[in-house]
Amino acid sequence: MSPEALQGFLALAIGFSFAAMMSTGYQVAVSRPPSFQMLSRGPSMSAFAAVPFLVFAAPFLIIRLLIRAGLAGPQEFGPVMMVTVFAGIWSLMSGTVLLMMFQAAYTVLY
Repeated sequence: MSPEALQGFLALAIGFSFAAMMSTGYQVAVSRPPSFQMLSRGPSMSAFAAVPFLVFAAPFLIIRLLIRAGLAGPQEFGPVMMVTVFAGIWSLMSGTVLLMMFQAAYTVLY
């Protein structure tokens, strides 16, 4: 496995793990699961603060919506694959941002 492929796989795993960790932490703190409805409250400080949270938590929320909607049946391969690829790409991008932040912090500290 090439170093680039390994870094991509780690970025994907870190992005999805961080999304799950943020969503679970929010649910523990607030006693309700996070959702994209956090943005529909109109222009307010809570909606503004929800944007960075949802940017990183979105892959987990998308997969959770897919599972809860019951689309994961054998006859629905196309939509399930499309949503999974979309969530995977989003997770890869957020994981890449997190890895870049880790590398920058390591460079500053050491």
